[in-house]
Amino acid sequence: MIKDTTIAAIATPAGVGAIAVIRLSGNKAISICEKVFRPKKKGLVLSQQNPYTIHFGSLLDNDRIVDEVLVSLFKAPHSYTGEDIVEISCHGSTIIQQEILELLIRNGAVPAQAGEFTLRAFLNGKMDLSQAEGVADLIASSSEASRRVAIDQMRGGFSNELKTLREKLLHFISMIELELDFSEEEVEFADRTQLRELISDMLHQTTKLLESFKYGNVIKQGVPVAIVGKPNVGKSTLLNKILNEEKAIVSEIAGTTRDAIEDTITIKGINFRFIDTAGLRHTTDVIESIGIERAYQKISKAQVVLMMVDANDQPEKATHQIQNVIDSTSNNQQIIVLINKTDMADEAALKIMEQSISKQFSEIEMLRLSAKHSTKIPQLLDMLAASFEPVLSNSDAVIVTNARHFDSLYNAKENLERALNALDKQIPTDLLAMDIRQVLHYIGEITGEITTDEILGSIFSKFCIGK
Repeated sequence: MIKDTTIAAIATPAGVGAIAVIRLSGNKAISICEKVFRPKKKGLVLSQQNPYTIHFGSLLDNDRIVDEVLVSLFKAPHSYTGEDIVEISCHGSTIIQQEILELLIRNGAVPAQAGEFTLRAFLNGKMDLSQAEGVADLIASSSEASRRVAIDQMRGGFSNELKTLREKLLHFISMIELELDFSEEEVEFADRTQLRELISDMLHQTTKLLESFKYGNVIKQGVPVAIVGKPNVGKSTLLNKILNEEKAIVSEIAGTTRDAIEDTITIKGINFRFIDTAGLRHTTDVIESIGIERAYQKISKAQVVLMMVDANDQPEKATHQIQNVIDSTSNNQQIIVLINKTDMADEAALKIMEQSISKQFSEIEMLRLSAKHSTKIPQLLDMLAASFEPVLSNSDAVIVTNARHFDSLYNAKENLERALNALDKQIPTDLLAMDIRQVLHYIGEITGEITTDEILGSIFSKFCIGK
């Protein structure tokens, strides 16, 4: 059905702008445009023009001029979709956009579905499935980090790594299948030592990719940072200073913050989502209790926890508060202890507080600051960004950001481990072959060598209609 239809869609965002772009893709894209386009240059015929050329003229509805436009030509197979593509640049009026789209549909085009241009690019072999998903991620990117990861995936960085491993494994599975065909002769075509080395290498690479997901996911979604501590320790003041706006209400009354307040800023190309939580304490107030319960939920889901303590508190009280928060976190969460209100404490008391915290929590990072006076807040932001800079600074690093890819890699890893165990225990060849086939299946799911209409529908339904 795709081969027989020519699709059309508005490719620019909804609303009024200086210009808009309407796209056509399919074997009738140029002929449909010719029906309604009158070029400024007399005698010019679109179908006879070279690809990658732009032509000025008017779009006509019968004899009525709809708009003056530029028509860009891209001919198969050297286009985004692999089909003939026409892009019409018109004025940005929403009425003009809709009128042109309706005009094209009346002359033989059909409305494009969400992501159908990129789906056609995939089906026509212009990109694999993970590259297509990289296109969607690039459009949705909201930071330099997410843009960099998405463009690397779109250009095939992730796919190339998988394809190299898959090709090597395909060679060995063909040798093993050959052994099964000649099982009665008990011959061995696949070198077991080389196969073991390959599977070990693939297991190492797969594990490395899986580990990158904890960075990739937060780069894509933003790093959740929970600001926690007792009431009136300065959480809302810190949030306001970081965001440079009065986002949270600041009051001397304990329990003012009843629910989590969130906002996002970009630090060195990475999005951080800061969450101001209700003060942690025992209370009989029903509403405040709900806020405190939600605060602990936010702590459990945060990638980074900023634990604020009052510089004027007793050290034993502060360490008890820190321990309570640690008990609510897991090993993969980063905790930074912030000793706040340093402007109201003397140096001797601060040193005693730091020594007490360091003695009990030797591996936790710690920073003195005064949220009220913005003291050391730039250093805090640098500390947060530094946690992710080593990964981002390596331009060759492949980072997994997609949950579908993570799931397939996890399944591939399990079957690689089984295959390695089968080699070690000299399990029958047919069982070994089954594990290797499953590894190939899961890698193929990522790149699209193995897929279903249901998976394709789910992936491309998340695209905008004009892409």
